[in-house]
This record gives sequence, C-alpha cells and structure tokens, in this order.
Amino acid sequence: MNERTKACAISKATKDAVYKRDRGQCVLCGKPGLPEAHYIPRSKGGLGIEQNIVTLCRPCHDLMDNTTARDSLLKRVKEHLDLWYPDFTDADRIYKKEQS
Repeated sequence: MNERTKACAISKATKDAVYKRDRGQCVLCGKPGLPEAHYIPRSKGGLGIEQNIVTLCRPCHDLMDNTTARDSLLKRVKEHLDLWYPDFTDADRIYKKEQS
C-alpha cells in the first residue's frame, strides 16, 4: 500500500471519533449511519482524518456520491465540518506528498 493510499484510508480510531462526534447519525438526514464518507473524496486525495470524514446513512452516501444533488449535499457536509473545525481548510484535508 502506498503512502497516499494509507493517508486516505480511514482508521478504526478515526471512525470511532467521527461516530462519537456525529452521535452515530447521518449528518444530512439524522438516520443511523456509518462514519465512512469522505467530504473531499479519496480520488482527489481526501485524507482519512476526522476533519474530512462524516457519518452518513447509505441512501445519503449514495446520493452524495452518485447524483446531481452532490454539490448541495457537499455544501451541507462542509457546513457540518466547519462547525467542528472552523480553522480547518479544504487544502488541509488533501494529501500532500511532503506529509508522508
């Protein structure tokens, strides 16, 4: 596994922290969810850190990943993350080679 792949993966500790932060509920609809959704996707270098991961239910995760509603849903996810990490920028959520 290369360094970028490792950096973008979500550890159990991160999943546990995100699940606790989000109270196990989808940040979009409030239903039970899983802490495995990247705000900035792995394909774009999105890190597997709690500042880039949210809890989503499967239907909302699918909507965010696979529909034209993506932009509006990402805006809501970013608002949620900004409440918790107001000084964290999108650039801080992306893998940079010098981080390794």
